[in-house]
Amino acid sequence: MGRKGKLYFRYGTMGSAKTALLLTTAYNFEERNMSYVCMKPVVDTRDKKNVIRSRIGIERECQWIYADTDLYEFALNLYEKESKIVDWYLVDEAQFLTERQVDQLSMIVDDFGSNVICYGLRTDFKSRLFEGSRRLFEIADTIDEIKSTCTCGNKTIINARIDANGDFVEEGAQVEIGGDDRYIAVCRKCWRNKRIEQAERDVLPYMPSIKTKK
Repeated sequence: MGRKGKLYFRYGTMGSAKTALLLTTAYNFEERNMSYVCMKPVVDTRDKKNVIRSRIGIERECQWIYADTDLYEFALNLYEKESKIVDWYLVDEAQFLTERQVDQLSMIVDDFGSNVICYGLRTDFKSRLFEGSRRLFEIADTIDEIKSTCTCGNKTIINARIDANGDFVEEGAQVEIGGDDRYIAVCRKCWRNKRIEQAERDVLPYMPSIKTKK
């Protein structure tokens, strides 16, 4: 269609202000009379339906993405309905997209010339890539890291899942929605040291005492 768009992936750990950046970007587009659509996977149910909300309190209505939503078909229907191409698609929590949906976003970029910015996590609490994030790393035109700082001063990398005692959780489903009560962003070194500390604490009480001969 003569337009050239890009597929962007902007990733960071929890608490790195990804959603706030998305909402700020949407506000800027609105001020400049640029067309945009905000979208979000239905997996994240912490807020009321059809709303993207930042931890700092700002929010904006959005389109809900279900596991079977065809994003290319959505864009096509929007084009046929309004007879114009959307300039920007802003996708929150993009790690929850399926690989197929990420491919559909790339088709929106290539066929319509729209720009798509995906904001999301890189890895889960086990430091493993999410499906959507993996595909974005594979095919996105531009990849940017939104950096944040661990309590030790290093860059955060791991989204550690914690229990009621603040200990790191090692097992469980990849997707478990939660906020500060369930997750803490830490650097790789702090993540490793905490896990070692927990392992030693769990083992030591069961170690038999060793008596030395006189």
